[in-house]
Amino acid sequence: MNLGNNISFLRKQKKLTQEQLADQMNVTRQTVSRWESNEVVPELDRLVEMCGIFSCNLDALVREDLTGQHNIYSEITIKRVAPFRMASYIIISQDPENDALEHINHWAKSCGLTEVCPEVKLIGWDFPFISQEQNNRFGMHGYVAACVIPDDFQTDYPGAIISENREADYAVITIKEPFIQPFERIPKAYKLIMDYLQTNNFKEKPQENIIGCFEYAYEKNGISYMDVYIHVDSVTKADSYSSFS
Repeated sequence: MNLGNNISFLRKQKKLTQEQLADQMNVTRQTVSRWESNEVVPELDRLVEMCGIFSCNLDALVREDLTGQHNIYSEITIKRVAPFRMASYIIISQDPENDALEHINHWAKSCGLTEVCPEVKLIGWDFPFISQEQNNRFGMHGYVAACVIPDDFQTDYPGAIISENREADYAVITIKEPFIQPFERIPKAYKLIMDYLQTNNFKEKPQENIIGCFEYAYEKNGISYMDVYIHVDSVTKADSYSSFS
């Protein structure tokens, strides 16, 4: 039965102890333990209450195996990302992601960046500012591709906008093999983060010179991964500190 495992998984994802969950639901810790071991099935009103705490729907809580996400998705963490410089390029087309990445890769080679940094770090995010006509009539979308550049790298080569992303806190999740099912795995990662932020009362606060969200794809030991970053106006200490430089 998946229910007990799901309760345990979601409780740990929210970083609650059995006692803390019990306090929120006005039951004993032993009751929560019995739910998680499938000794007792919670009453319907308790299940509905849990859905509110865990930001999930009742059908998923009762029927799905939510623990299977561990094979694809990491736990969500809050990372403080150091400031970094980048060269970005925006394109609106029918295949904007590939077009933008192809352009920024060409730019990195042409301006000499690849000679300084043989392994250029590429990030990207959706560009939402397109018209309904572009989207509905012509099937066009927008995308921004960017490469991270060293602090001391200078170039006058055209074709990209040089800017800096300020130090900021991000909620981060890692997807394993994201391109096996890209239209399922990547959107699901965003949903998991947004559910996490809502559950833990994090706020989204757009700020100047801070990217609202971005993706970073890479390979490690022959396996593809993607990190999804969503900016948060954090009021808690970050779990870790990371740098793209």
